Amino acid sequence: MTILRPPVPPFILETARQKVRLAEDAWNTCDPERVSLAYTEDSQWRNRSEFLRGRPAIVSFLTRKWQQEQDYRLIKELWAFTDDHMAVRFQYEYQGARGQWFRAYGNEQWAFTPQGLMYRREASINDVAIAESERQFHWPAGPRPTDHPGLSEVGL
Repeated sequence: MTILRPPVPPFILETARQKVRLAEDAWNTCDPERVSLAYTEDSQWRNRSEFLRGRPAIVSFLTRKWQQEQDYRLIKELWAFTDDHMAVRFQYEYQGARGQWFRAYGNEQWAFTPQGLMYRREASINDVAIAESERQFHWPAGPRPTDHPGLSEVGL
């Protein structure tokens, strides 16, 4: 049985933007199992300096990530795309174990199967310590509300 994960390639601007928002919404749930279903069984990742392969490794990584990064809020934005590849920029805010707030700035490159599953993800990310008063992402835990502006709209 072939699993489809719409929207599927070839992407157009509208479907590329939809794919990015669906990914953002899933990551904002902080549910490793749910997020992992967007990737192929043997998906390859580079996340910062970690190299992962397969859904079980993705689930393990995300479980550890969200145990360390509390009050996680993420916004992703499409940067560029082709038929089956995307470049995405993102920012997220989180509170570390010692109570320090951080904003992470990053870029990802994604590659998709014809069924819309991601088989490769490469992420480069930098964290910057911020004061709680500098936070910009204040919506309740979970996906960003549809009326909350994206990165470009808030000047980030």
